Amino acid sequence: MKNLVLLLVLLSTAFSSQAQIMKITGNVSDSTGPLPGANVVVEGTTNGTQTDFDGNYAITASKGDILSFDYIGFKTKQIKIKDANVINVLMKEDAQALEEVVVVGYSTKSVKSITGAVSMVRSESQVRKDKKTEYHRSLANQLQGKISGLQISNSNGTVGNTANIEIRGSNSKGGAGAEPLYIVDGVPILRQNNSVIAKLNPNSIDKINRYKSNKAKRLFGEVGKNGCIVITTKNGNYQIENDENYAQLSENKFEKVALNPLSTFSIDVDKAGYSNVRRLINNGQNVPVDAVKIEEMVNYFDYTYAQPTDEHPFSILSEATTTPWNTKTKLVRIGLQGKELSNEELPASNLTFLIDVSGSMSSANKLPLLKSAFKLLVNQLREKDKVAIVVYAGAAGVVLNPTSGNDKEKILEALDNLQAGGSTAGGAGIELAYKLAAENFKKKGNNRVILATDGDFNVGASTNKAMEELIEEKRKSGLFLSVLGFGMGNYQDSKLELLADKGNGNHAYIDTMQEAQKVFGKEFGGTLYTIAKDVKIQVEFNPKQVQAYRLIGYENRLLADEDFVDDTKDAGELGSGHKVTALYEVIPVGVDSEYIKDDIDLKYTNKESTNEFSDELLTVKFRYKKPQGKQSIEMIKVLNTEVSEMSTDFKFAASVALFGMHLRKSTYKNNSTINNVIELAESGRGTDKQGYRAEFIRLVNSTSNSL
Repeated sequence: MKNLVLLLVLLSTAFSSQAQIMKITGNVSDSTGPLPGANVVVEGTTNGTQTDFDGNYAITASKGDILSFDYIGFKTKQIKIKDANVINVLMKEDAQALEEVVVVGYSTKSVKSITGAVSMVRSESQVRKDKKTEYHRSLANQLQGKISGLQISNSNGTVGNTANIEIRGSNSKGGAGAEPLYIVDGVPILRQNNSVIAKLNPNSIDKINRYKSNKAKRLFGEVGKNGCIVITTKNGNYQIENDENYAQLSENKFEKVALNPLSTFSIDVDKAGYSNVRRLINNGQNVPVDAVKIEEMVNYFDYTYAQPTDEHPFSILSEATTTPWNTKTKLVRIGLQGKELSNEELPASNLTFLIDVSGSMSSANKLPLLKSAFKLLVNQLREKDKVAIVVYAGAAGVVLNPTSGNDKEKILEALDNLQAGGSTAGGAGIELAYKLAAENFKKKGNNRVILATDGDFNVGASTNKAMEELIEEKRKSGLFLSVLGFGMGNYQDSKLELLADKGNGNHAYIDTMQEAQKVFGKEFGGTLYTIAKDVKIQVEFNPKQVQAYRLIGYENRLLADEDFVDDTKDAGELGSGHKVTALYEVIPVGVDSEYIKDDIDLKYTNKESTNEFSDELLTVKFRYKKPQGKQSIEMIKVLNTEVSEMSTDFKFAASVALFGMHLRKSTYKNNSTINNVIELAESGRGTDKQGYRAEFIRLVNSTSNSL
């Protein structure tokens, strides 16, 4: 009986304790509205959360617990949980911010709510119209010598170099390189981008709050140990954009057929160029000229090309019409259509996910988006497919050994457990991923490493040259490479494109779940399975018909003419269902053009053209290898001089190319306008089942006032 009573007491106590656990929800705001990103913590525990964009939060706690509410520049507020499940909090500004420095980006401003040891700095950057002099001093220059405990220096003492802003400086216990945490418009800035902050135009700054190490560490944890500088801009939506890297491109010019009758290039199935340009435009950012790769913009869209019907893995289309933006020239379209295989037809896959989990991947549009994107891929895997996961930060490691596609829960759990932090040892990660993939190599299977990163490698092999040599060596193993770029601010497009090119692979940029669905859903086979490698195109123009020609785009895919028949030269890969489109603008014989310079007299070379083949405009040759082959197979296609009416697809492809020319400020866009781009795109919109063409038209419309 006593035991029964004891048991009932214990159960009663347990139920009572359980009943006291509550889900607390509420809103955190100040006098002007909600406070997103406010910290809500149960005192004495590690149980905490942050408010969302609208200032709302939800947390599990027990009756009697104390909730602590923290927000930058506001008094910490503590509330004891009683019976209410909803606790709304009105935060008040901290009137005793003794550790803060406030800098205003305009004339002297009185801040009555801040007392004590506060330094006030007046902005010296202003436009003096009467003297027609503009002062744009950097943020670093504004602060230099005016705030106690703040040291600013150039990295090597050279005038014009980017300034480093340090709260302690090299003479303090923090030592050299003790860089603070920056928060701009509520977004923490990655340390490798700190140099960009020094380039902020002071005219764009509303105010700056500085927190010394003790308070910064209390507010933000270990990441704030060197102090924190909180910057609020006047527009309130600042984004890092100056640290992105693109390979320099020089626009293709017109080539005279008499001197250069051959045009040779590698195909390009990458589509990262378009999604990256779309991201920049949608964010209201300037599009760097070198970020515009016209061929990747054109190839982003789907076109109706016939499936191959012979032994070759792709079909060929060629046609010519009058150029929409220049009636004196012709526009030639060459299209390839890769054989489309269903998911069931694809061979067994040996996939190794190589995922960057360094500190630079912590943003919401990087690792969190990456994990969601990869789940789309995992959900399509079959029992015969295997997946391994390698991660890298300061070092590289295996977090999932090869696992059957049937065991999706295990793969998804491994993805969910990934967290960002540390430096970026990309070279070590590549070494380990290729080693693991080689150990599990499937003969006659699909063996591929899928690298997902922002490309910001900074430990070990990290330069473009070092990465190129590393990937070229790994390519010999017979493994293919897909490279997926994520994020903004420090996105290294040139490095990722180089890796994909040298690794027998493709490159995509994923900025949204919509793009992830396109890459891993609609184009699953093309992303993962190669049907032809080292695909090269060589066009020979008939001098009887063509004076000069210009390849639109493909600037970084050009090959020497002799490379076409050299099977040791690397070129692009074609995936299942992939489409490739190339456009040439040609100047017919007898047409006067400002783009053609005077002939050069040759002493030893006969420039007379033959009367044979007078009805031919050009001949296209294609060479490719089978996925595991070493010897090229050649195909030939002849295009006659007949000019056809522009098809719907041709119009749309031309509109995308013309838009790219406007973004690049091309010499060859003639007198066309953005309205011409829109009209051409509208007439080529077609059925547009997926809505990508309509999205393009909206994108172009949004630039009509800036281009």
